[in-house]
Amino acid sequence: MQHFNLPRALRGAVRAEETPQQLFAQINGAIGDLRQRHDDNINDVREHVDNLSTAMNAMQGQLDRNVLSTPGASAMLPVEPDYTKAFASFIRKGDGEAKLSELQSAGDRAAIQAALSVGSDANGGLLAPIEWDREISKQQVTTSPMRKLAKVMTTSVGAFTTLWQSGNPGSGWVGETAARPQTSNPTFDPITFAAGEIYANPAATQRILDDAAIDIGAWLVDALRIEFNRQENIAFLSGSGVNQPAGLLTYVTGGANDGTHPGGNLTVVEEAVAVDALIDFMYGLGAPYRQNATWVLSSLTAAALTRLKDADGNLIWRESLIVGQPATLLGRPVEIDEGMPGPTAGNIAIAFGDFRAGYLVNDRYSSLRLLRDPFTNKPFVHFYATKRVGGGVLDPNAIRLLRIPV
Repeated sequence: MQHFNLPRALRGAVRAEETPQQLFAQINGAIGDLRQRHDDNINDVREHVDNLSTAMNAMQGQLDRNVLSTPGASAMLPVEPDYTKAFASFIRKGDGEAKLSELQSAGDRAAIQAALSVGSDANGGLLAPIEWDREISKQQVTTSPMRKLAKVMTTSVGAFTTLWQSGNPGSGWVGETAARPQTSNPTFDPITFAAGEIYANPAATQRILDDAAIDIGAWLVDALRIEFNRQENIAFLSGSGVNQPAGLLTYVTGGANDGTHPGGNLTVVEEAVAVDALIDFMYGLGAPYRQNATWVLSSLTAAALTRLKDADGNLIWRESLIVGQPATLLGRPVEIDEGMPGPTAGNIAIAFGDFRAGYLVNDRYSSLRLLRDPFTNKPFVHFYATKRVGGGVLDPNAIRLLRIPV
């Protein structure tokens, strides 16, 4: 069978000792295999191309959604590109005046003529094109340092429960052969930190979501996050404990959570804001807690403390020279919480203690949820957001409060 000049791809698939019929059958089978392999390769290429195209489209869509909210992007995206181009031509070459007049609406021309200083033709000028920042400037909202300082527990249910030990086992010294009577036992009381729920349900029209120069949806989600943090800031200090966290400042005589902790209320000391009083107040906290203690107070109280000096004329307040590190008062770090009352007579203005040992924040797992609802109230799209979080005093011995005398 040497007179057959087979293609290289088929030479290994046939044997010379076969009959012509068997040989042709083997060749046809090999050709079929090659064809199938070729088709499979083509399909693989097409699949890779389709995947790449899908990925490119997704990236382009993400870019289209985000570029307007990206810092610096405003310089690349003119509000009126045709008008901006014509204006640039007028500035550079002195032409384009007719084009500008065509592009301006009657309302635009009226606004231009009403403000001569910004460019009426009689004064030899034209209104400069306006660029939007595309970012919304907003008031900075402080968040509570309690979440940073306290012990944070994440639970999969609506509440977290722990046990509080009252007392210690009894003990005593005995002789070698003396009797060993039974000693007293400690008692255990449950403390439950139930998760309250914050909600918001703002709405926006579908048209403004589609046509706004900024990503309204992303802005709204961020605004909800900030608002929920603000609500937490209030509750961690003064919350009643009913459908919300139990605030730190409510575990006092006459407070909303007076007597609810089996270990008692927080210690409240009435002292004027003075150096000796602060030293006594600080060392009144037990040593196991004091070594990890932090001061928590408002900016107004901090302003009063920064001017206090010891007997040698040294300031007891030390500003940090390292970015990100807190200032210190009598050697212990200070956290500013604007939710704390100011240094006014009768106010609890200062908290001092080991907050990780003394206060617990209970976060419900995946507590922040957002439901986009375009159906209930057409043409409005509602953004129903909820967050579940609880909190309360864990150990009343770990934190002390200072009240300004009346």
